[in-house]
Amino acid sequence: MTTNTIAAEPGVAKPDPILVVDGLQRTFGGLHAVDVDHLEIQRNTITSLIGPNGAGKTTLFNLLTGFDEVDAGTFSLNGESLVGVPSYRVARRGMVRTFQLTKSLGRLTVLENMMFGAPDNPGESLSGAMFRRWRSAEADIEARSRELLERFGMDHMSSEYAGSLSGGQRKLLEMARSLMVEPDIVMLDEPMAGVNPVLTQSLLEHIKALRDDGRTVVFVEHDMDVVQEISDWVIVLAEGQVIAEGRPEQIASNPIVIDAYLGTQSNG
Repeated sequence: MTTNTIAAEPGVAKPDPILVVDGLQRTFGGLHAVDVDHLEIQRNTITSLIGPNGAGKTTLFNLLTGFDEVDAGTFSLNGESLVGVPSYRVARRGMVRTFQLTKSLGRLTVLENMMFGAPDNPGESLSGAMFRRWRSAEADIEARSRELLERFGMDHMSSEYAGSLSGGQRKLLEMARSLMVEPDIVMLDEPMAGVNPVLTQSLLEHIKALRDDGRTVVFVEHDMDVVQEISDWVIVLAEGQVIAEGRPEQIASNPIVIDAYLGTQSNG
């Protein structure tokens, strides 16, 4: 989907938004970590969320995905409110996220980590276990897990413990596992942090593939070269507020964005 016809201004309306935020606020001891008047995420795009350290990017992710509670405001996915919805239900409704520090279960194998991410496993319920439905479900889940591991080039690691993987491999595993719920939108919090250049390129290609599959991707990133290469749209936060939006080339030359970064650097 092209973004060429969308005006480059904070809070701009999008032709087909998948995620809409209004009046969202979160404070910590008087500090406004998030204070977003209006924000729309366009469907089937890769949107980068950038900003100086402490701008509120991860807090915004936490609010939208049910890992933190809002003080005020609303947000909706596909027109359905997610305010007060716990994180596991947010995932089931189609929005999943990864973390700066990966959440792989180190004492489980790569394959077990994948299967753990499957929703509605009948084996987790008493009735499902009683009627042995878990056997056929387990086979389906394992097949799906192996399919995704192959897609992410990790099928040869299926029996290795997740704790033995490198940081970049754990990022790949977490991204692969997030797809077990067949999400509409994937939220990636600094997926390239601490990843070597070879795996970084692999991650970028997988992110592009998510968009090509019809999914929406929002990711936090500090490397502007990565942002320029992969993004359809860029949203800039500073002090919890959206100060700019636009295509990558527009953001790169935006004096408001430049001032926000330089001002933060000059202030230490």
